[in-house]
Amino acid sequence: MTKLEAAGPNADQIQFWNGEGGEKFVRYQNALDLMLKPFGDEAMRRAGVKAGEAVLDIGCGCGDTSIDLAMAVGVTGEVVGVDISEPMLARAEYMAGQSELTNVFFELADVEVGPLHSDSFDLAFSRFGVMFFRNPVTAFRNVHTALRDGGRLAFACWQALPKNQWVSIQMQAVLPLVPPPPPVGPEDPGPFSFADAARVRGILSQAGFTEIAVEPFDTEVALGGMLVLDDAVDFSLEIGPATALLKDAPDDVRAKARDTVRAALQVHQTKRGVMLAAGAWIVTAKKG
Repeated sequence: MTKLEAAGPNADQIQFWNGEGGEKFVRYQNALDLMLKPFGDEAMRRAGVKAGEAVLDIGCGCGDTSIDLAMAVGVTGEVVGVDISEPMLARAEYMAGQSELTNVFFELADVEVGPLHSDSFDLAFSRFGVMFFRNPVTAFRNVHTALRDGGRLAFACWQALPKNQWVSIQMQAVLPLVPPPPPVGPEDPGPFSFADAARVRGILSQAGFTEIAVEPFDTEVALGGMLVLDDAVDFSLEIGPATALLKDAPDDVRAKARDTVRAALQVHQTKRGVMLAAGAWIVTAKKG
């Protein structure tokens, strides 16, 4: 696998996902896949994945969605998963090998920097992998180029923070204990940069897509897919927004933060885990 240099418009993202960020996501892969699976499944359902199709999986991470897509298209189809994270793709290749699939492949690449395999795919898909581009119109133009005539696009992205209790509850628990974080603009790359449905439609329209639909998908998730409260707390402090807020905090503040996060999550503990509201957009479009 050719190394991807931390350069270009997404240099900071490449550095993060090839360092601590990617390593943590590999460590918590099973937990994340359990939590996020309903959103990927819904996006695949609305995409209408068919046997024999060629699919591009954008920001495929540890490969869970690529494997599901490969099973859906069958032996007559194929899936190419792309990501900027070398450790996550290494995990994806291992998982695909364990599944004994021969129709799924992985590439280390930045979709924004250049098109991949022009006119090669029937479907471009993503589960929460498209919100981090510095120049999303450029990235989606490259996706547009990768699709065959009549090709389809389907992805899941997060709605606004207030619709996502699984994130906001952690932040509300920790913020009183730490200095305020630097402000993040609504269009800055990050999990909620596609929260504005009108912005998403505008980006895709500029990139050449038509028949654009942005539809809500609201559900509850078990935080980190965990049944045990303390496991959900560990997940929050390792993967959630509290991680960045507590990065430079002294030990006593971190200990207090753990207590406050635990108390906040305990209210939502059920037999199915810590159940919290989560809201995504399921976006579909066609190559114009």
